[in-house]
Amino acid sequence: MRRPTVRTCTASATALAALLLAVPASGAADAPEGTAAAATTIEKVPYAMDSSNQAAWWTPVATYKGRGQYTYFAFNEPGSTAATHRPAIARRDPDGVWSRLPLLNSDGQQAEFADDNGHNQPSVARDGSGRLHVFTSMHANAWRYFRTEAPGGHVTDHASELPDQGVGITYPVVTTAPNGDLYLAARVGAGSDQRPGKLYRWDNANSSWSTVATFAGALNRSVYPDDITVDVTGRVHLLYEWAKAPATAFRHQLSYLTYDPSTGAFADSTGATLTTPVTPATSDVIQNLTSGEEWSIDNAYTGPAVQSAKLTLDRLPRRSPTATARPTAAATSVCTTPIRAAATGWRSWCTPAVRPRPLSASPGTRRTSSGSTT
Repeated sequence: MRRPTVRTCTASATALAALLLAVPASGAADAPEGTAAAATTIEKVPYAMDSSNQAAWWTPVATYKGRGQYTYFAFNEPGSTAATHRPAIARRDPDGVWSRLPLLNSDGQQAEFADDNGHNQPSVARDGSGRLHVFTSMHANAWRYFRTEAPGGHVTDHASELPDQGVGITYPVVTTAPNGDLYLAARVGAGSDQRPGKLYRWDNANSSWSTVATFAGALNRSVYPDDITVDVTGRVHLLYEWAKAPATAFRHQLSYLTYDPSTGAFADSTGATLTTPVTPATSDVIQNLTSGEEWSIDNAYTGPAVQSAKLTLDRLPRRSPTATARPTAAATSVCTTPIRAAATGWRSWCTPAVRPRPLSASPGTRRTSSGSTT
């Protein structure tokens, strides 16, 4: 699918490091128009990190503004051997005090998994009731899902609560909607001919998971979910890549998709409705095949490819056409934070502004190192 013209820019290594490590001061995201945002601070998480903390397909940070900003960082601690790791959450309260929340199996022992770099890293989100949800250490494995029963509780095994039991799950990315629901995207299955991407929803009011849709899939192709976020209107934004099935270290056709829970419709960046599952031919492709780029499952391939990507939403305010100063719905420009294109280095893309439906709620950016293969 041919997409509209996009803005292209380059990003320096310095900017990338700040994006990875910086934690905005409380209230910076809500600063009134025309005022300066609070200074950015950088703080090291005070717990031992395992070497398996490396990949681009994860959402390791969640924040919450109560009496101040709470930050939750999901990470892997060193395991009992050099080839294992133990997932945990580092919690920072508004006073700067850190605490550690281990992920616990049903027997009460801390969960431990074998290292599989590029597929170990945990993703975390906080729902509207204050419960923490973590997905971790899956490479075509059954669900490894942990959550708290209530704010401040233990993080325990709840894998049996999810749909698609017994199938292989890989690359889970999760985010929180303004109404407190969660949306999760993951690659599902371990077939040799195709591995589609699915979207799931946590209904916070009913404390239950359900399948929204298989959002992307095609014969002889595998889907690699990169990132997911929800805008202030509740619309879900997805970023993903395609690879030749069954899997490979090199992906292609970085693509974008939105889902509107109010209508159940999926759409591209122009708002045009798309039928799901989308395919490489029908996806809203941000980065298409370039000269010399080809589909290959050879991990020694040296041609152009997309390694990984993340996205953020740039809210562009506009004034009501009436004489009042009351703001109406903000336009949303979708941008990838710097993505790794194997042959060309770091690049970013932004779509033209997309007008959402009217605002009904009030409201983050990341990037990690890569190294994953299949």
